[in-house]
Amino acid sequence: MKSIKYNKMVNLVLILSSLAILSALQGILAVQYTVTNTAASTAGGARFVRDIGVQYTLQSMNASTGYIWRTFQQNTAADRKTVQTVSLFIDDMDGVAYASNNQIHVSARYIQSYSGDVKKEFTGVLYHEMTHIWQWNGNGQTPGGLIEGVADFVRLKAGYAPSHWVGPGKGDRWDQGYDVTARFLDYCNGLRNGFVAELNKKMKTGYSNSYFVDLLGKTVDQLWTDYKAKYATA
Repeated sequence: MKSIKYNKMVNLVLILSSLAILSALQGILAVQYTVTNTAASTAGGARFVRDIGVQYTLQSMNASTGYIWRTFQQNTAADRKTVQTVSLFIDDMDGVAYASNNQIHVSARYIQSYSGDVKKEFTGVLYHEMTHIWQWNGNGQTPGGLIEGVADFVRLKAGYAPSHWVGPGKGDRWDQGYDVTARFLDYCNGLRNGFVAELNKKMKTGYSNSYFVDLLGKTVDQLWTDYKAKYATA
């Protein structure tokens, strides 16, 4: 009986010690999130409150940050941008959403007009915009289409790609952006697991199309040709 009690006490001490260490790490790496509904008096703002909610949004912001860090293989604070607070606003505006200066602005009008599963769509938009908060942009040198493609790649891998997205092999050029580029990046990532993470790491200080050669041994144009050929129909 004494042995059993002793083992239980040892296990309890180990659990409490692990929780203390985890708490300390979270304190060091913690990112603060805020949500403000500036359009509460509008139909879209009211739908946000009813069908999505502040608490779900805060949880999703935190979950998406962890997912993005894992996708980008950013295992230490030194690998990531230094961001202390990310603020999200539900605004009465046109469009869908945008990210700027560690702030995300989502259109209440879009929330109101969306006819499908608005909570799932909102989450997908959130993963896209949160990627913009954390991704590197080559000090402004990375093509905009690639920036948007990486954000949609994260959304795709997280399981929030909407049904209206183009399928694999579609599009006119590799840097067309959004779903087209996301599908292409998914193909490249299949050639070398972790390719997008390594590409993002390279874009910390600059950008060159030669990064594709460095990582995959082919030019981005040849990779696009191969990608199109893979999904070509008779």
